[in-house]
Amino acid sequence: MVRTMPVDRLSDDDLKEILTKYRKIALVGASPKPERDSNDVMRYLLEHGYEVYPVNPLYDEVLGRKCYPSVLDIPDEVEIVDLFVRPEFTMDYVEQAIEEGAKVVWFQFNTYNRDAFKKAKEAGLTAVAHRCIKQEHARLIG
Repeated sequence: MVRTMPVDRLSDDDLKEILTKYRKIALVGASPKPERDSNDVMRYLLEHGYEVYPVNPLYDEVLGRKCYPSVLDIPDEVEIVDLFVRPEFTMDYVEQAIEEGAKVVWFQFNTYNRDAFKKAKEAGLTAVAHRCIKQEHARLIG
């Protein structure tokens, strides 16, 4: 079955508000490898003025930025937690986003976990699913 409407049911106006209002992003699953989507998206977000904190316990640095082992280790406020990890790992990061006081959890393509999505929503976070933050930014803001 093909979904015609993303599970998050957010409008373009909702997405545009998220992308203009929130500027501090924890990018979970960040990779220093240029062929990885997370690297491409992080580079794009940095080029468009976002403060991006890479999160991946495997690396010390990504794109010249200190890399953190978890969202909770970031010493600054985080507004969006952008997920580039397999669905079975998203719940841990949603729990970190809730504890951190983030406003949005963004499930990139192929990261959606129904229970984690539901937990984020129940905790009062905006949850975005089945969308790419880079593609949505380019489409709505440019």
